[in-house]
Formats: sequence, structure tokens, C-alpha cells
Amino acid sequence: MSTESMGTESANKSESKGRGGSEGESAGSPAQGAGPAPGTRFDTKIAVLLRDDLETWQRLNVTAFLVSGLGPQVPEVVGEPYEDADGVGYLPMFRQPVLIFEGTKETLKAAHTRALSRALPRALFTRDLFATGNDHDNRAAVRAVPTTDLDLVGLAVYGPRNAVDKTFKGARMHP
Repeated sequence: MSTESMGTESANKSESKGRGGSEGESAGSPAQGAGPAPGTRFDTKIAVLLRDDLETWQRLNVTAFLVSGLGPQVPEVVGEPYEDADGVGYLPMFRQPVLIFEGTKETLKAAHTRALSRALPRALFTRDLFATGNDHDNRAAVRAVPTTDLDLVGLAVYGPRNAVDKTFKGARMHP
């Protein structure tokens, strides 16, 4: 097995071990409070795939934009609001980890094709979006390019663990 294809398998192992979860736990397990118990292994996965030729600032920017699209479209990924000991409130965040992968232009294109064929909720970021400065122009830039010709630099997907793993096959965990 190549190191390229080991990425999603390594992520699966580190997710359950890193959070103290066992292989049998799932997000559907009963738990106290409003969410899954600590160490829960979620039945779903949020994952971002970035092109490996991006600058650091681009990786951060693309990741932030990509995941911003999931909450409004897939509300179950968002947890409850936070509050500190003084009662100061904070916005809610995702209820589960976000895994970040990287890959070549070809890996990203293949993942995009698989995400479409599996009808997974997805967000994309194309190279053209680095030259725009607002949401209207971003949407116009994507709309102007046929699906097969999109110059993808980032892709976020959400769905069942197995479907996301298969979608990102060939990608490796971001260093």
C-alpha cells in the first residue's frame, strides 16, 4: 500500500485512538447531555482535501471557506453554543473533528468526481477564487466553468465515514 492511500486509513485509526474511542462506539450511542459522549467515534466524517501545491496562507484560507458552507446546509454537524465560567457566550462549532487531507491536482479531481457520484454534501474552492473579492464574484467564477474543467484547489465533504474514506482515496493526511 502506498503512503498516498494510507492517509484515510491512518486517519481512521488516529481518530478513534486519539480521542479515546473504541471501534464499537458511534455517534448514535446514548450519552449524557446534548451530544455524543467523549471519545465517541462518529458514524459520519467531515473532511477537507487541499491541493498540495498551495501556499500556507492559501491552505488556511481555503479550509476556512470550505467548512463555512457545511453548517448552513448540514445543520446536524453544528454543536451547541459555548459559554465560559463567567457566562460569556460563544458561537457553536462543529460537533466532531474536521480531518484535513492533501493531494495532487489529479487526486482532487478524482475525489470531486467520487463526491458527485455519491451525492455527498460538498463545498469547493477553485483557483479562480483567489482573484475575486466577494461572494457574488466567487459564485460567478465557479458558474463560468464546466464541472469537468474546474481548477480545484480544495474540496470539503460530509457523509458516512465509509463514503468519505472512499471519496478521498489516494489522499494523505495533511502534515
